[in-house]
Parts: sequence; C-alpha cells; structure tokens
Amino acid sequence: MLIDSLKSLQAILGVTLSNIALLQEALTHSSYVNENPRVTSNERLEFLGDAVLGMVLAEKLFQEFPHLPEGDLTQMRSRLICRTTLASIARANDLGSYLLLGQGEAASGGRGKPANLAGALEAIFAAVYLDCGWENARECIVRVFGDELAQICLEHPGNDYKSQLQETLQSRLKATPSYRVTAATGPSHNRQFTAEVVLGDKVLACGMGRSKKLAETEAARMALRALSEAK
Repeated sequence: MLIDSLKSLQAILGVTLSNIALLQEALTHSSYVNENPRVTSNERLEFLGDAVLGMVLAEKLFQEFPHLPEGDLTQMRSRLICRTTLASIARANDLGSYLLLGQGEAASGGRGKPANLAGALEAIFAAVYLDCGWENARECIVRVFGDELAQICLEHPGNDYKSQLQETLQSRLKATPSYRVTAATGPSHNRQFTAEVVLGDKVLACGMGRSKKLAETEAARMALRALSEAK
C-alpha cells in the first residue's frame, strides 16, 4: 500500500503512527493473506481493538451520563459498537478504499461489506493504541465517534444542551443565545458542518457535526463546559 495513501488515512484519524506497518496490518483482510502468505491479517488487531473501543466508549458514556443506571449505559454502548454503526463510520471516512483484499473478495464487493469495514476500524484503533498509547487512542476514538456520541446525547432527554444553555444564560444574563452555521465541507455523502453559538457579538463556542443540528448541539455543549469552568 502506498505510504501517501496511509498518510491521508492518518490525517482523517488525526494521528501519526511511527510504525506504519502496523496500520497496514490493520487494513489487511484475511482474503489478502490467502494470496500473499507472508503478510498478517488484521484479525488479532481486531480482537484487541474491540476491547480498546469498548473501554473508551464505556468511560465516555460514564462521564457524560453520571446518573444513568448500568443497564442504560450498556444499551448505549452496544448501540455505538454494533457492526452497523462501525460500518457506517468506516464508510463515512472512506475506509473501504484503503482495505487490502484478495481479488475474489474485492470483486464481490468486499470494500463495502459491513463485517470488513467494522473489523478494519476496530483493528485501526488497536494499531493506534499499540503505537501511540492509551491517551492518543482514546482521543482518536472520541474524535471518530464524535457525531454518534453527540447524537446519543441529543436523543437523551436529560442532555438537551441547547435548552440547558438557554436556561443558563437566561438565568445569569437575561439573554438568549443564537446559532449560525459558518462552514459546510466534504462530499455530499459525508458533509461536515461547523456552527457557532453567539451571545450578542461574542462567540461562546464552536461545534462540528454531520448535520447542522448536531453542530449546533456540540457548540452548545462546549459553551456549557466553558461556562462551568469559568465559575
């Protein structure tokens, strides 16, 4: 696989691996190994990545929802780590184009198969963990899962960040914030919006998401965090 191609993938992930061979292994499907016996498939990395991913998301949900019982947290984590979600995230980041597949697997649509995409994504997280350490792996996963985490927060009745921000500002300053979308980038199938939450002429915070609503929600969440830290 071309080094430049792997550099572009690392840019998407927001990390730089010193051992680029580890990232290539994470992208290597077992069908490719059948035709190239000297290389190693991503199956062992997938095993480790599943555990790393589960721990990171469990920690994130534990922090975001301090009052939810264990059963609800488990359901939310299961939704995030299911094959459908993983494959969707992989497609949004064009992961299929980086996979190393055998000729038969490639010809049968292997670059779009959910199992291949989900497995490679988990393997990549393991590669990041092994090469860059826990903190970098955690940051990478939270970044990649940003929209899915924001969506779960948006859907949970206790985490309506826009309403919370409005109530906070009304109480403190007798003022109401407004939102504006400042950018929309990326192809139509993977648009990324940037939004600002504004109070008067002051930008309180910015947020990003795959929809305007998610971008605004993230901006509100960041504004609430800033207000809390400023107390």
